[in-house]
Amino acid sequence: MNQPLLLHAAAAWALVGLIWTMQLVQYPLFARVGVAEFRAWHASHVQRTTVLVAPLVLVQVGSAAWLLWTGERDPRLLGGLGCLGAVLASTFLVQVPLHARLSAGFDPVVHQRLVRTNWLRTLLWTAQGGLLLDLLARP
Repeated sequence: MNQPLLLHAAAAWALVGLIWTMQLVQYPLFARVGVAEFRAWHASHVQRTTVLVAPLVLVQVGSAAWLLWTGERDPRLLGGLGCLGAVLASTFLVQVPLHARLSAGFDPVVHQRLVRTNWLRTLLWTAQGGLLLDLLARP
């Protein structure tokens, strides 16, 4: 079995689980945190989420580089990498700035934008996971 591909897919599916949890559970709950507690709570959320997400993204990027370096060019892998690239672009261009704005305090408009725009990352990571499952099931 292709070890780098298994590692890549495992990290992708861990991220799929995390992003769906963020989308359906964590992000909606932002609105339920009291105004006085929100800044500290949000800072803790960002720190704790980064501890989970950053290593998995590094595994994804590292295993992708490994796969490409060894000559893997299956269209499902490449499509998944396109999804990952779009997720990372959305993260740094959209979600990180929205979180920066929320770090100053809860703003319902910014919060709704975060929830709405995060659907793109949710769907893209899920699509990447599906492509990788297909690649693993039908090499």
